[in-house]
Amino acid sequence: MGHFRRKPVEPGLGSPLDAAISQRDRGTLEMVRHALERGDALLAYQPVMRADGRGVAFYEGLIRLLDDTGRVIPARDFITVVEEQDLGRLIDCAALRLGLSALRANPALRLSINMSARSIGYPDWMRTLQRAIRLQPDIVHRLILEITETSAMQMPEIVQAFMETLQDKGVSFALDDFGAGQTAFRHLRRFCFDIIKIDGQFSRNVDTDPDNQVLCAALISLGRHFDMIVVVEAVETDAEAAWLASAGVDCLQGYYFAVPSITPPWKHAAKT
Repeated sequence: MGHFRRKPVEPGLGSPLDAAISQRDRGTLEMVRHALERGDALLAYQPVMRADGRGVAFYEGLIRLLDDTGRVIPARDFITVVEEQDLGRLIDCAALRLGLSALRANPALRLSINMSARSIGYPDWMRTLQRAIRLQPDIVHRLILEITETSAMQMPEIVQAFMETLQDKGVSFALDDFGAGQTAFRHLRRFCFDIIKIDGQFSRNVDTDPDNQVLCAALISLGRHFDMIVVVEAVETDAEAAWLASAGVDCLQGYYFAVPSITPPWKHAAKT
């Protein structure tokens, strides 16, 4: 029997898997670019609930795009492909503009919007925020900017200075996906986030999982030590919510309470 010989890959072509991933990513980039050019961006709203049962603390506005068929595309389907490119900054700009518009339209709304630390130096994003601070400070006082732990740690000194400047003007900040990244405790102490959002991997089965119980308790304790409001993400069951409330969290977020909706809940209330 003859030897099996693998067919050599031509230089520069890579593996078939690499080619398929590259083609998929190019398709994603084109979809995002065309959606932004058409202005087909919107927010899906998910409530962050008070753990004491006193209703909604604030809403998170999650960016969504519409493809050329009108299908709603969630951020998880495109954000990792675009986050390091200019398209990622344009998405942050769209999310900020949509969030500010929602705050203007609803004086009772308190809203968090996601951003990348890379957008701090992006002129259009900064102009949009600075204009709102200058012309409508009442709106800005109801704005929360969410930065993921991973993003914040890419440029901690810049993020810290940015936060200090805007906190003086009334903007609040949330550290998203806390526990999933590489935040050094020295940076956590210096950042002075108003809110930490504990990553959903720690809330999963927390009512029965001893490891997650220990980890959640430690993260909650850290947040309380630094005087931050503690939110736990991805809560999916009544038992998880009950355990976390008894452990001392301030707020809960997840499908147990509501899925993100592109129709704002306050519009539902207005119709009834």
